[in-house]
Amino acid sequence: MIYEVAIVGSGPAAVSAALTLKIHNKSIIWFGSNKLSHKVEKSEKIANYPGVAMVTGLELNRLYRQQVAQAGIEITERLVTNIVSSRRGFMLQGGDEIYDAKTVLLCTGSVSAKGFPGEERLLGNGVSYCATCDGFLYRRKIIAVFCGSREFEHEVIYLSELAEKLYLFTPYSDCGVERENVVVNPGKIKEITGEKQVSGVVMTDGTALDLSGVFVLRSAVAPGTLLRGLEINGADIVVDRHMATNKPGCFAAGDCTGRPYQLAKAVGEGNVAAHSLIEYLANH
Repeated sequence: MIYEVAIVGSGPAAVSAALTLKIHNKSIIWFGSNKLSHKVEKSEKIANYPGVAMVTGLELNRLYRQQVAQAGIEITERLVTNIVSSRRGFMLQGGDEIYDAKTVLLCTGSVSAKGFPGEERLLGNGVSYCATCDGFLYRRKIIAVFCGSREFEHEVIYLSELAEKLYLFTPYSDCGVERENVVVNPGKIKEITGEKQVSGVVMTDGTALDLSGVFVLRSAVAPGTLLRGLEINGADIVVDRHMATNKPGCFAAGDCTGRPYQLAKAVGEGNVAAHSLIEYLANH
């Protein structure tokens, strides 16, 4: 099946766009979390959002979920790790599945995690973002895994069942992974090394590890890595007033397009992007 629109991300911009596209009977596939936005939930009080005075982030996110459910919109809980242009529009890799869509809307939020030196250059040549897709390639080999959140620890366990030895790096303490062949490393990765193929990592203390591969497990992939050739300014996706990017058929909305990081701005951009997508689909 080819969808008319693929939405990547589940923050306020994505919610706004999805609701508008649903009203206009567009076929969408929406990648994100059924919990929607953790960032919204962390807001203690929101005082400048029209229509709801001094609402908590927890309550607003609950209202978002309620409205999405009432609209009958489903969310596919898969992390999109790669998007490529195709003859029919775009192909998106979500986990170990490939999805086709005529257009794409990026609502990935502000991706604060900066990639490691060597990460993007060696992506697909020893660096992977998907354990279930590429894990089998490293059976009985020595690998490293950067696990950016506890939610990915089940993927670390899966990789440990395949690898001979696994060096695990996390930005948090109290890691829940306990396996004989897993070495939880308290250090930090400075660089992923290798010419045409991953050969190892260098840590911030200068220690070098010889490896066959490196898995980087984060909740989001930087937009410029997600879709090659996408115009980026700093960490922000460059868009015009219609929320169109430099890639025909690809639009972006919300925090991923830059400051101000405000709910009202994100919701407004999501609505503009949805109407731009509708117009684009009508003309292509």
